[in-house]
Amino acid sequence: MRAAVFKEIGKPLAVETLSTPECGPSHLILKVKNCGICGSDLHMTEATSIQPLPGGAVMGHEFAGEVLEVGSAWKGKWKAGDRVAGFPFLCCGDQSPCVNFTGGFGACAKGMGVGLGQSHGAYAEFVKISGLGAHKLPDNVSFREGAMVEPLAVGLHAVDKANMERGATVLVIGAGPVGLAVMLWAKFLGARHVIVSEKAETRAKMAARFGATDAVDPSKAVMPQVEAIAGRGPDIIFECVGAPGLINEVMMMAPRNCKIVIAGVCQQMDMIMPLVGIVKELNLQFVLGYRPPDFDYVIEMIAKDRIDVDHMITDVVNLDGLPAAFEALRKPVHQCKVMLEN
Repeated sequence: MRAAVFKEIGKPLAVETLSTPECGPSHLILKVKNCGICGSDLHMTEATSIQPLPGGAVMGHEFAGEVLEVGSAWKGKWKAGDRVAGFPFLCCGDQSPCVNFTGGFGACAKGMGVGLGQSHGAYAEFVKISGLGAHKLPDNVSFREGAMVEPLAVGLHAVDKANMERGATVLVIGAGPVGLAVMLWAKFLGARHVIVSEKAETRAKMAARFGATDAVDPSKAVMPQVEAIAGRGPDIIFECVGAPGLINEVMMMAPRNCKIVIAGVCQQMDMIMPLVGIVKELNLQFVLGYRPPDFDYVIEMIAKDRIDVDHMITDVVNLDGLPAAFEALRKPVHQCKVMLEN
């Protein structure tokens, strides 16, 4: 199969021919139709990452495709031609049903992340997934929408972990794909004010289509602007950027008793001032990924036209165009979600 392969830090991905993955008893092989580029992929290829990607790795964990081959344990459940979104975690298959898989990432020490440096991901023509990780796509959900299920599930899980009350005032720092997904679900699940802080003008404008009720200028003091809009400070702040120093900056600006949800992925050592959190009695909630039921819920909401996600996709490229599109995202201009399409 052809795949975009990470060679080493400082060099672009290289499209090469690799062996097609073998299907074990508990696995499925998918023909990849669409796969999104994630900011985490970019972070893993940078010299500052504390989890550097090994040479020869194939990334890509936001994907949907068509079942090509079915392992013996899943005969009768799945068949060639089925359309699925893939949960990017390769279950070990020791037990069926798996007692750990429903916990999502980190629940099983034997499992491996797909496209995260362990098992080859979907920047390729084919990808191997666990049979437990296949989520059926209804006929009215496209493969492009199927590849958006993963980033949307990230936002849904973050909002779930915030324990947001109806009528809450929410501030979202960053309007990249994760920030947009958080805005969508915060508004969908009952926030009164969903306020975005975003430096890039094109992304700030896009936020209005994903549930943002207002925007603030991050070059000025943010809290007075939020208070002018909502009459008070935010109940919850979602940090969706992952830049070093940003958690501490958010803690400094947050009002007393505020909940801060860290959904941005910072892969460098960082520092905070604990005294600020103590004095204000802040609640810091770190979040990781999602759970399988989040995928099912996202797919159902897309199928029922309760949410519209196509306009988050700004660029579509083929495998040969992926390396250049990947490098361009290091300094994005207009891009939001860039999608590989086979």
